[in-house]
Amino acid sequence: MTDLLLTGAPAPAGSEGPTDEALVEAALVEAAIGLFRDRPLHHVTLEQVAAAAGTSLAAATERYPTIDDLVLVVVQAWNTRRTSPLVPIAERHGAVAFLRAIVLANAADPAFMRLLTSAATIAATPELPTAHLLQTAWIHFHALVQRALTNDIAVGREPESMQPACAAEQLIAMYEGLQLQSMVRPHMDVVESFDRGITRLRDGWSRGCTPPVWDV
Repeated sequence: MTDLLLTGAPAPAGSEGPTDEALVEAALVEAAIGLFRDRPLHHVTLEQVAAAAGTSLAAATERYPTIDDLVLVVVQAWNTRRTSPLVPIAERHGAVAFLRAIVLANAADPAFMRLLTSAATIAATPELPTAHLLQTAWIHFHALVQRALTNDIAVGREPESMQPACAAEQLIAMYEGLQLQSMVRPHMDVVESFDRGITRLRDGWSRGCTPPVWDV
């Protein structure tokens, strides 16, 4: 699957354009995205995707033997579309602003977050062939946020007392946890909840690290 087909960018000058196989793959991804906008992951079959793409089930399974294989490609394509335009925010305005932009995007179009949450169950099952690749995507996202937080300290946006690796875990946990809550609590204002939570979280970053002590 070429990036050109996924992003809709024009083909380079002098190129012969996408192959028939690439066009079929692009049609399958687009059809899957359309179906996942209206249905949960386990309610979509390869047969339905093939029909929506205007191709045969045999052609679909030749490229994506299981629905998990197709989900992996769909997550990558959909996430690239959603996140790539927002990545510069991390450098210009910081990691918190970057995550808030994603929360805003998800609030406007919650279907992708629903698919991503469902895909987490695949990533959490090591025996599945696509689990490692999905886990790698989550690891890369944590690394992206951690780098942004490190840069935030360097430019003075965040305090030196903040530990980027731990802060990335906390920031992503708040983002993903609130997104999950908002999916099962339809009247929840996820953006307002994020703003309120991140204010408290950043206040903690400005203080020295205290070893956790629990009363049992």
